[in-house]
Amino acid sequence: MRIIPSLNKLISRFGKDIAIDLGTANSLVYVRGRGIVLQEPSVVAVNQKTGQVLAIGEDAKKMVGKTPAYIVATRPLVKGVISDFEITEQMLRYFIDRVYRNHFPLSPGPRTIIGIPFGVTEVEKKAVRDAALNAGARDVYLIDEPMATAIGARLPVQEAGGNFIVDMGGGTTEVAVISLGGIVLAKSSRIAGDKLNDDIIHFAQEEYKLLIGERTAEAIKIQIGSAYPTKEVRDMPLRGRNMITGLPEEIIISEIDVRRALEKSVRQIVNEIKQTVEETPPELLADVMTNGIYLGGGGALLRGLDLLLAKETKIPTRVIEDPLTAMVRGAGYVLENIDELAEVLVETENLEPPK
Repeated sequence: MRIIPSLNKLISRFGKDIAIDLGTANSLVYVRGRGIVLQEPSVVAVNQKTGQVLAIGEDAKKMVGKTPAYIVATRPLVKGVISDFEITEQMLRYFIDRVYRNHFPLSPGPRTIIGIPFGVTEVEKKAVRDAALNAGARDVYLIDEPMATAIGARLPVQEAGGNFIVDMGGGTTEVAVISLGGIVLAKSSRIAGDKLNDDIIHFAQEEYKLLIGERTAEAIKIQIGSAYPTKEVRDMPLRGRNMITGLPEEIIISEIDVRRALEKSVRQIVNEIKQTVEETPPELLADVMTNGIYLGGGGALLRGLDLLLAKETKIPTRVIEDPLTAMVRGAGYVLENIDELAEVLVETENLEPPK
């Protein structure tokens, strides 16, 4: 990977530059010198009659499933890439204004690093960059999400050794082997947090004839979801509408039921990771066997996933400290140490050299 020239001009040492984790489910913003200052759901509520944006972030998420037909709470990113350019731009503008302009109203805008899924097309990279520029950023640089997550975990990504990272977000699960500041091998799967929510919704319909919403499914996943048997079996009430009677109903769902619901998708994730292990060059695999597999992203919080992976791969598996924020912390660390880490940034055909 070619190092971007003029490093000292790339990102000003004294500017309030920002890093953004533009996730399918949640977005986080890191401000240089201040740390993480914002964490909001990647949801935008729009009045379809007028085209007006009514709410963004947490306020918009509260509207999901509770609005008139003409008010739609939508996610402008699907599977980690932009699906609605204009709404993404407005969401980015909202984030930038909240964390930046209130402090520096006369500034031309921050220089920004944004995480992107590994392997996205040049068109998708340009869409992210253009949306951020239109939202008020002065310059935009991109970083692969697995790389940022590995840096957030403080793995020695620039050394000649194998670093195995699994970044499981809302829309994608990315598996990567990193060495010498670059991604040696990577795989991306659409089986991630959102798919697990869908699995619970479908399980409730098939097993209990109960209609539930996405927020309810997510709450079930977070509170009692697991990928591997635990010592204490938990349960919780599940409320929805009976598909036969049409009336509201409450049942008790157990951790075992939820594990059954998630089993197929979890198995696909495990197989993807095992395949990546099989394809890892032998010298790097020796390092991975010593250093272990690191789990990041919100999906890493699924109970027992690390135990299941360790059992299936025969490799020690660890959950990164605070996995939800690992990606943006890694991008923020690049901001703070740009001269040493500029080589990890992604270059595109459309990226103009820094002035």
